[in-house]
Amino acid sequence: MNVTVFGASGMIGHGVLRACLLDPAVTRVQVVARSPLGISHPKLQEVIHQDFTDLSPITGQLAGQDACFYCLGVSSAGRGEAEYTRITYDYTLAAARAVAASNPAVTFTYVSGEGTDSSEQGRVMWARVKGRTENALLAMPMNAYMFRPGYIHPRNGAVSRTPSYRVLYTLTSWLYPLLHRLSPGHTTTTEHIGRAMLAVTRPGVVEQRILYSRDINRLGGESGASATKSA
Repeated sequence: MNVTVFGASGMIGHGVLRACLLDPAVTRVQVVARSPLGISHPKLQEVIHQDFTDLSPITGQLAGQDACFYCLGVSSAGRGEAEYTRITYDYTLAAARAVAASNPAVTFTYVSGEGTDSSEQGRVMWARVKGRTENALLAMPMNAYMFRPGYIHPRNGAVSRTPSYRVLYTLTSWLYPLLHRLSPGHTTTTEHIGRAMLAVTRPGVVEQRILYSRDINRLGGESGASATKSA
């Protein structure tokens, strides 16, 4: 299986990339990024591209993909709706269209978030924009899955690129086992998200197109550990 990952330098993307590199069913991992990741692996191929609103220059390199794991995203803090929409909606739809154009049967997974507003009418800006993005992806002729995790615990060296989030994770990481025990339906890890994304590429594994933390943990938890147990 050939896969493309957007946002591999971020916290969630780190977990997804790691899961792909460790999974024997994945033969090639193509990362689309603005700058090199600084890592080397026999499966890894990097495509450096600057303008994420226009992927036409690299369309040929996106051909032959079985899955696209879209993990690129930013915090809405300090951003107006226009800027947040450009990064969250425009970038995502440009990627989906470019990948689907060459790969009609592609599986496309998008990391949204718990609280996303599918009505697109709510008062919370980020939730409206995420909802609009999800709806547009689900309307496209491809196998699209929306991941809506709640609290995400970084594993295996994953680090958030948002300074305030890094502080939060540093202060609360030791509490995660208790937090997960108290609220298993609203907590997950970067490792589980990576495994779950690979799981949805397999026919018949899941029917619903919107997946929450509980679904992610079921798909990427112990049942999906065989691919990464040696890590």
